[in-house]
Amino acid sequence: MTLLASGHLGTDFANGALPALLPFLVDRFGLTYTLAATLMLASTVSSSVVQPLFGLWSDRRGAIWLLPAGVGLAGLGIALAADAPSYSSCLVLVVLSGIGVAAYHPEGSKFAAYASGRRRASGMSAFSVGGNVGFALGPIVATPLVLAFGLRGGLLLALPCLAIAGGLVAGTRFLGTFVPDREARERSGEGRDRHGAMALLLGVIAFRSLAWLGLVTFVPLWEVSLGHSKAHGNRLLSLMLLAGAIGTVVAGPAADRLGRRPILIGSLVATGPLIAVFIAVGGVPGAIALMLVGACVIGTFGVTMVMSQEYLPRHIGMASGLSVGLSIGLGGIAAVALGALADAVDLRAALWVCAAAPLAALAFGILLPSSTERRRLEPAVS
Repeated sequence: MTLLASGHLGTDFANGALPALLPFLVDRFGLTYTLAATLMLASTVSSSVVQPLFGLWSDRRGAIWLLPAGVGLAGLGIALAADAPSYSSCLVLVVLSGIGVAAYHPEGSKFAAYASGRRRASGMSAFSVGGNVGFALGPIVATPLVLAFGLRGGLLLALPCLAIAGGLVAGTRFLGTFVPDREARERSGEGRDRHGAMALLLGVIAFRSLAWLGLVTFVPLWEVSLGHSKAHGNRLLSLMLLAGAIGTVVAGPAADRLGRRPILIGSLVATGPLIAVFIAVGGVPGAIALMLVGACVIGTFGVTMVMSQEYLPRHIGMASGLSVGLSIGLGGIAAVALGALADAVDLRAALWVCAAAPLAALAFGILLPSSTERRRLEPAVS
């Protein structure tokens, strides 16, 4: 799990560096809010929408080599994007970095499920912590590098990703020992796929992602618009992401103990009002509210991933690709619409949409069946 979580850290480190680079890229290329959000869209679509394809490949053939290759490509892409000579080349490199992220996640999630045993939510939370910490470290590392060396200093962002990729290459044979044999895979795949429940869950994740990606994209720019420095906005973003890592540690074991659905519903109930406090109040209370948003949203990433695998027990690679990929990609597309709204009206209006999105996610979440109910009933029936 340490190897898998470190790979997750590397890919999401590259992903998390982009929001911190946005204010500097806006200055360099003279970007509007819409063009800045388009960079986030390019990252999100390339790292998310194609994930189900990698998940399908993973389910049918297995592709453990995607683990080191994905981390390496993610790091190289974002490092070169930081020093890109033009907006168009920056966009292409961001897409390449996103493809690296997409390649890693389904295979990494599948191996995390193999290594988790019966406490799957706790195990997936441990896997998610790596990604959460990596996403939080992205702006923490990228901001001082760019402040000290200019955007060319962003080239150094590739180094930790390449080091992690090397570790995964060295550990490939060890990770391969966790792949279950055919008979074990058939036993673990008992129960039919529940596509209706999965569709509801994707609706939850899509609207949750709209709120989340809107905040990740616009929190640094919002703080700059209020007269704060770029570094202050990125520090606030990092606090939100680090709080999310702490939330993950709590949410996984809680979901194993209390159930996946109650933990997810509780997080959705709290998220909208907390975003409203950040917008309307600001200051220290707003910062605390933003940190709690991170705990609620990021903390349940692992929970929804496990729910997706339990709704589609026969296709866990595809389930991971859908839950982390397609639905989050839809949120990224909506984030571009938020950028257009910010250009047409103002940034505050876009943030209020972020506050409303969890209510739509909650409407889908209330309709969700238990992801573990069927398995609990099976012994009684037999």
